[in-house]
Amino acid sequence: MKITVITGTEVKGCTYHLKEAFLDVLREGNSITEYVLPRDLPHFCTGCKTCFMKSEELCPHAAYVRPIWNSMLEADLLLFATPVYGLRSPGQVKALLDHLCVHWMVHRPDDRMFPKKAVILTNAIGPMQRGTQSDIATSLKWLGVSHVKKLGIALMEDAFWPKLSQGKRQALVSKVQALARRYRDERPARLSLKTKTLFAITRMMHQGMARKEDPLSADNQYWLDKGWISL
Repeated sequence: MKITVITGTEVKGCTYHLKEAFLDVLREGNSITEYVLPRDLPHFCTGCKTCFMKSEELCPHAAYVRPIWNSMLEADLLLFATPVYGLRSPGQVKALLDHLCVHWMVHRPDDRMFPKKAVILTNAIGPMQRGTQSDIATSLKWLGVSHVKKLGIALMEDAFWPKLSQGKRQALVSKVQALARRYRDERPARLSLKTKTLFAITRMMHQGMARKEDPLSADNQYWLDKGWISL
């Protein structure tokens, strides 16, 4: 099994320890590729729209984004591990999600994403983590990922791993590893009704627009080349 990990901070704190605990269950016999933000993508999307109008290959940050995207396409399991910043995802995580919008269902989706499994592992001092999880889950949904599991870890005692009591650390590790054991099954996810519905709706949208365009937009040309629409 191939696992791609997106870690939303370079700090080796609570996020790092929880992520490592999750991966410890799955290391044997599996291939793990990790990207750490912002180290592996130090640029925000500039809103130039080059990816939408022409090609994602022409994005000014393609040298950073393409390896991450290609790794996601090759993976069986995606793990997003990130802290909560201001009740939302860290800016460096949002920067990646923004760069991936060109692959959303309404633009140029890749059907290799549809049967993938994804886990969103977040942590904060308290329980309010839905905003961060929603940022990532929304992107994964529109990328077509059929299976997305969210786990929020409320640290409660302290924001620094060494300051948590031994009992608390053990309890958190046990919780994370219990989830990780569910992903020893290498079978792909079943195509979800949500993914099927989004694809069907956007297919009708592209079909309708393509018949009125001359020349075709980059998005509609992609759908035509994939054989998903016809003229």
